[in-house]
Amino acid sequence: MSRKQQVPRPGPALGTDDTGCPILHVDMDAFYASVELRERPELRGVPVIIGDPGARGVVLSATYEARRFGVHSAMPMTRARRLCPRAVVIPPSRHKYAEVSRGVMEIFRSITPDVEPIASDEAFLDVGGARKRLGRPAVIAAAIRERVVREHGITCSVGVAGSKFVAKLASQHCKPDGLLVVPADEVVSFLHPLPVAALWGVGERTERSLVRLGIKTVGDLAHTPVDALRRELGQAAGTHLAELAWGRDPRPVRADVPDKSIGAEETFATDVGDPVEIRRELLRLSERVAARLREGGHVGRTVSVKLRRADFSTITRSRTLREPTDVARDLYTVACELYTASGLGRTPLRLVGVRVENLRPAAETPRQLGLGEREKGWREAERAMDRAARRFGRDVVLPASLVRPPFDEIDL
Repeated sequence: MSRKQQVPRPGPALGTDDTGCPILHVDMDAFYASVELRERPELRGVPVIIGDPGARGVVLSATYEARRFGVHSAMPMTRARRLCPRAVVIPPSRHKYAEVSRGVMEIFRSITPDVEPIASDEAFLDVGGARKRLGRPAVIAAAIRERVVREHGITCSVGVAGSKFVAKLASQHCKPDGLLVVPADEVVSFLHPLPVAALWGVGERTERSLVRLGIKTVGDLAHTPVDALRRELGQAAGTHLAELAWGRDPRPVRADVPDKSIGAEETFATDVGDPVEIRRELLRLSERVAARLREGGHVGRTVSVKLRRADFSTITRSRTLREPTDVARDLYTVACELYTASGLGRTPLRLVGVRVENLRPAAETPRQLGLGEREKGWREAERAMDRAARRFGRDVVLPASLVRPPFDEIDL
């Protein structure tokens, strides 16, 4: 573990009252290593290090079994192998990690639009607006953990609190594979026993300065006069740390990163090999993606499908259209063609997904009618479905093939 992660777990169990705690910090557990172990389950329970095995390589990730030997991220590989000579070293597969990261972030965005990624394997979520639909923050956190395991075969830890700072500390304290709620009235009792290095902004140099003042815990810092902190650390840093020591962190979750792609995925309860059922799911996902495109004011040109086999091996296929679209019928047609071309027609699948990339603002994209195409057609029909969904619920209007028994073939 790094110095920042060497913070003791709180002693007595914290409360479960999540009133006033809309902020979640979700952090994947040993992310790169966990992704690799999905395909190499025989390595579970043994020390595993992800990184370039060469002399100049560094550790990118390590399982908790390896961390017990002192191995941590960014450590030179030569030192890591001295600390844990029996560890299995796996070269990184960054494309796999990027794919899983996209899928995990998609789970978050299906919960709330207020998602602030801070790395490929962690993000803040503000779920205050999702309570009526999905329940209390702790219930939502538990659902996220279950979906990440079910859809991606890895675990995550979730901190639930009233601020970003406290939520992130909570997720660190319940690792691995945990959930910790810090109730609003227990923030101070949670923070004050912690070492002062737990505070954001306390690096090694700042920690040495604080220790010289006799400040070793967050509680020590909280009860130090602010003027003394400002004299020692500077006006801004002293004020900032004094606020954090009492759990005051007013920063909102910022979800202002423009969308680069929009997609949806579904993990089946049991593997599905029937092409008719796969196409039905591709239709359902195309409807969801198209609705999100229209809701966000986007159109897109590149359509891709994700097909994951039972052993977690995954293939993707994509096609770029002549004209950008936000119409589910267009997405579904291409998705089915890509599925057929994949050669997995009878292969049992664990997960399927549909994604649209190369997004652009719909309002700035002129629409050109095809030969013989009516001025009002599928796009207008789907927008009418959007209006009905906003008023009566998402599933009030569906394509007929999603509400009738499946046919041998779907022809839309």
